[in-house]
Amino acid sequence: MSAVTCCRQHSRNVARSTMRPIHSFFLTSTSPSISISIPIPAASRTPTCRLFSTTPSRFITAHKVKKPLLLPGAAGVPDTVQLPLLESSPVAALLRRRDPFRTGVIARKKGMTAFFDAKGVRTPCTVLQIDRCQVMFNKTRQEHGYWAVQVGAGERNPKNVTKPMLGHFSACKTSPKQIVKEFRIRDARGLMQPGSQLKANWFRKGQLVDVRANCKGKGFAGGMKRHGFSGQPASHGNSLMHRAMGSAGQSQGGGSRVLPGKRMAGRMGGQRVTISMIQVMDVNNQLNTIVVKGPVPGPIDGVVTIQDARRSHPPNISTSYRKTMLTIPKRTTKPEKPVVTAAA
Repeated sequence: MSAVTCCRQHSRNVARSTMRPIHSFFLTSTSPSISISIPIPAASRTPTCRLFSTTPSRFITAHKVKKPLLLPGAAGVPDTVQLPLLESSPVAALLRRRDPFRTGVIARKKGMTAFFDAKGVRTPCTVLQIDRCQVMFNKTRQEHGYWAVQVGAGERNPKNVTKPMLGHFSACKTSPKQIVKEFRIRDARGLMQPGSQLKANWFRKGQLVDVRANCKGKGFAGGMKRHGFSGQPASHGNSLMHRAMGSAGQSQGGGSRVLPGKRMAGRMGGQRVTISMIQVMDVNNQLNTIVVKGPVPGPIDGVVTIQDARRSHPPNISTSYRKTMLTIPKRTTKPEKPVVTAAA
C-alpha cells in the first residue's frame, strides 16, 4: 500500500486497485444520432479528497543526531581511540569547557595610566605587576579529574607557614609563596615543570586576555546605593521613609512571602568579577609589568589573575618558555615476550 492516499475512506479501495489490473469504462451518448465513446481509467473514478498520510509523520523523516567523536590527544584520550562520546561523560564536560591551552599568572594592580596614539586619541589603561610568579604543581585528569597548573606568587616568611605547606613548597622546589592559585587548562599540552618562573613576556603585545579579581567591597548598603532605587518622595506627608525600600511583596496574591531573588538591602561588592577579551597594550620584562586596556576590578595592590582569553586563538609560546613545557611520551605497545616451554 502506498504511503500517501486521498483519505482514510478510500485507502482500502486504492490498496485493492493496486493488486489487480486497471480496466477501462466507456461513456456512450444517449442521443440516437451521435455516438461517442470516451475511455475513463479506473483511477480517475476515485473522488478528489484531501491528501492524507497513513504513515505517522514522525516516522517519515527520521531525525539523525551526529555523535561526537573523541579528540585524539585531548583530555587524556589516547591517539588510537575513535569511539562515540557520551554527552554526559566527564570527557565531554572537559571538551565543552574550552579552557585555555596555557596557564595564567598572578599579578597586582598598581594603578591606571593612559596611552596616546599617533592621532592623539587617549586610551585609559591599567598597570599590573607580576611578583615572583612560579609554577608549583601540575594536576592531571588521571589523578585529580581535571587538568590544571598551580601557580604561586609573592614571598612569605617561613615562620608563618605551617609544616604541611612547607613540605608542599619544598616538593614543588619553590620558596614559600604568599598567594597560591590554580589555572584550568585544556589538556596535557599546557603542563609545565615545577619551579619554572613566569614573567611579563609570557604574554604578547596586542593579544587578548581574561582578567579576574575581587571588586571593591562596599559593606552593607541600602537599596538606593546597591540597586539604584529612586527612593520615596521627599515631602507631601512622607516622614522617615525617604531612602527606604518600600514594599517587599504581596500580602496574599504572591503567597504571603518574599519571593527569592528580591532586590533588597545587603552586602555590596567584594565578589569575583571577570572581564574578558582585554587587549594587552604593553609588556615590560625588565619591570615585570603588563599594561592592559581599560579598567580592572579591585583596589590598588589587589590580587589579579591574567590568562589567555577563552574566546580567542592562543598565542605562540615564546622560545624562552618552550624548555619549561612538559613533553608527554606517546604510548607504545611493547612486543610480547615469547613463551619458552621446557622440553619433556
